[in-house]
Amino acid sequence: MLRTILKHQHRSIAQNASLFVSSHSIVLSSMAMDSTATYSSNTQEQPRKDFADEVTVDKKGGSLSESILPHLLNMYNCTSSAADYEIYASDGIFEDPLMCAHGVKQIKSAFYSIPKVFSEAKMGEYTVTEHLVSEGTGEINIDNVQHYKILGRQIDMVSLIKLQVKDGKIVRHEDLWDKKPLWNRTTVNVPLVGRFVETVRRGNMFLTHTLMGFGKDPKPK
Repeated sequence: MLRTILKHQHRSIAQNASLFVSSHSIVLSSMAMDSTATYSSNTQEQPRKDFADEVTVDKKGGSLSESILPHLLNMYNCTSSAADYEIYASDGIFEDPLMCAHGVKQIKSAFYSIPKVFSEAKMGEYTVTEHLVSEGTGEINIDNVQHYKILGRQIDMVSLIKLQVKDGKIVRHEDLWDKKPLWNRTTVNVPLVGRFVETVRRGNMFLTHTLMGFGKDPKPK
């Protein structure tokens, strides 16, 4: 009986993992279509760079972002290690249209899962601005284009990353795809719909966190 139950649970987790990967790529593709069109229209007169080419960086940040940005780039470029996540407060929150992560371990799972879904992922062009409230506290905004490749198809997605920083640590990290607000009970006209979206994003995070070993760091290469 126990063997049957475990076998059923293993099959269920595998099916959920497959659904997660499919939904992740489908949602990202659909949400990125408008961004891709906009980005392409702005660059259609320029020769297209290969995915691995160097990109132009316009950095206008300051003291607040200097210690955070290198680690954040490692995360988005899928080269992060455990040390990179020390930029977050222990109860930091990460949100994008697919997930809502609470705490450093869940944030690790969210970013460690990216190379499991996409063959390539990278942050390209970006501009950094910051609003300093006091030493080590303020907001960092990163206007950027993210590049993903899945099943041979490249997706270029415009994004706005908003970081709320307190005492040198990120307490809230929002990734706004196509620079659109995240859906929740306060940003949609029907609060019930917002609550449902919040529940789905937390569910996606729980599944991802489980599949990624609850934030387990990968072995050093």
